[in-house]
Amino acid sequence: MSDTPALPVTFQPGHTRAVLHTLGAASFVTITVIALVLGEMSAGEKFSFIFTAALFWGVLALLARPKVVADDEGVTVVNIARSRRLAWAEIVQVNLRPGDPWVFLNLTDGTSMAAMGIQPGLAKKSAIRDAKALRALAESRGTVQG
Repeated sequence: MSDTPALPVTFQPGHTRAVLHTLGAASFVTITVIALVLGEMSAGEKFSFIFTAALFWGVLALLARPKVVADDEGVTVVNIARSRRLAWAEIVQVNLRPGDPWVFLNLTDGTSMAAMGIQPGLAKKSAIRDAKALRALAESRGTVQG
């Protein structure tokens, strides 16, 4: 199948990740410089500014974490706070419908799982291409319904 990429392959929202990490770094640098330049603050207050900036960057890094990694044995879905390993046979359907914020995987246990690593937010064409590639992989390796 021409849509099937070589394994292993990682799908992740590159533009979104770049924006979030750039915003985090710029915010951290800006707040740190402000904290260090303001002379009337104590060392503890300066530290709290810098700590808050690092915490903010950490939250943005968590938001940039989602990805979907496909290999010969299955798929690892990494979302903001959780990761889950799925065998190919566990994936029944790969969906990215108009208006969906990310891909959803319908599983053999009757549940649906968000795969936030493929999201059309800033790169719709790329997300559609990645969703089709993941669907093609799942169809060729598991029990996916077209």
